[in-house]
Amino acid sequence: MKTDTSEAITALLLEAEQAHGVYETIELGGVYDKDWPRWYGEYVIEHGLADIVGHVTPLDRVTMVLETAYAEFDRADPKPAASWAEHIGRRMSAELAS
Repeated sequence: MKTDTSEAITALLLEAEQAHGVYETIELGGVYDKDWPRWYGEYVIEHGLADIVGHVTPLDRVTMVLETAYAEFDRADPKPAASWAEHIGRRMSAELAS
């Protein structure tokens, strides 16, 4: 079950990545969004995270997991074999799924 949850969260994160790219280009005029974890958190919550993990998770909690998991991925040396989305999807599944 955790693998299915992880895969579903990973797919949702990749969907968010596409939408966020459009947001940065159109809404921010190509400027890097320093508050991307919150944007991604809002996106995944609005697009079904609760259905995937089995409960509603507060935005602040989702944002914190996104920030922490991405920082861990970014600092890793050597880089994980998994993509950023797979890494974060596994962490979100482990920390948020009921």
